[in-house]
Amino acid sequence: MFPLLRVIRVKLPFLIAGFLSFLLSVWLYFVKDQQTVGIFVGLWVPSIHSLGSMLLTPVVEPAPTQPAAAQR
Repeated sequence: MFPLLRVIRVKLPFLIAGFLSFLLSVWLYFVKDQQTVGIFVGLWVPSIHSLGSMLLTPVVEPAPTQPAAAQR
């Protein structure tokens, strides 16, 4: 149970930032009547989530391979 809470706590800032960016985009587009700026800010959502995925995905290095002669 505790590892799940740690994972949620690590991902939460990126989810919150993406959601706030979405809300800001909708507010700019519909309330402030700035369609171009709203669309631009809306493009931040996938960028923020992609950054979170890139930073939080562990890097797995392949195991070193041995030459065929060494295996015999």
